[in-house]
Amino acid sequence: MSLDLPAAIPPHPARANRLFCFGLGYSAMALAHRLLAKRWRVAGTCRTPAKAAELAKAGIEPFLFDRGRPLADAAAALAGTTHLLSSVPPDAAGDAVLDHHANDLIRLEGVKWTGYLSTTGVYGDRDGGWVDENGALHPAGPRGRARVAAEEGWLALTKVGHKVAVFRLAGIYGPGRSALDTVREGRAKRVVKPGQVFSRIHVADIATVLEASIAAPDAGAIYNVCDDEPAPPQDVIAYACALLGREAPPEIPYADAAKTMSEMARSFYAESKRVTNRKIKDALGVKLEYPDYRSGLKALLAAGS
Repeated sequence: MSLDLPAAIPPHPARANRLFCFGLGYSAMALAHRLLAKRWRVAGTCRTPAKAAELAKAGIEPFLFDRGRPLADAAAALAGTTHLLSSVPPDAAGDAVLDHHANDLIRLEGVKWTGYLSTTGVYGDRDGGWVDENGALHPAGPRGRARVAAEEGWLALTKVGHKVAVFRLAGIYGPGRSALDTVREGRAKRVVKPGQVFSRIHVADIATVLEASIAAPDAGAIYNVCDDEPAPPQDVIAYACALLGREAPPEIPYADAAKTMSEMARSFYAESKRVTNRKIKDALGVKLEYPDYRSGLKALLAAGS
């Protein structure tokens, strides 16, 4: 499987839909690739001139943006936008997109759909239990609390006519970013913390969910975006090793591994939950291409990723 653009993208009609992405990262690009192939216009932001050149070459209109550099001419950059997506995570100061451009978004007319990519981290630890979109939010630490605040900020745009949907993404994997790559690069460890599970989602299925929401906008909707099978991280590594014909690394008790872990890694193991994806199926009619990590990893291996 590849996320590469088609060799030739058909020209878009003069009045084609236009997607503007704040933050053309891994997940947003998966959607951008699909829409470009369907003759949409796509524009969005990145942080460096080098990345902007890559985007332009791929047929995407690039704009530089980050916390210290708001859009130079927001009105011109956003003009003609029919669909809006933000994948920019909040920083210590808040949501940079809203902080700089909330008023520009309020004034923007003709937007049929607005999406914000959040994370299932807003639920905090559930001690391995199940949680759906109606679950109370108990984020752990400042990053989680910043996510909750960002969600609230984006959902507030529904008051001025934006059909905002929030997508809470589980652990993202796909081409170039999977347990297969971790094993191949010699970075794989099987850290075992009893009861530890978390949910995942293939990047192609993220794009499928976003497309389904675009086709059926629902102002204020919140969707969990994850596969059908939450699983312990050590099981995923073991399965990737088996696919590659390599011996799985030995299991390491979490208590031992935590001594040398980064703060970010420890925060990952501080939460254990099973996230339900029923709403994307019932409300959006989504059928996941990769309903579990095994089907996803097998497809990646078959595609030579």
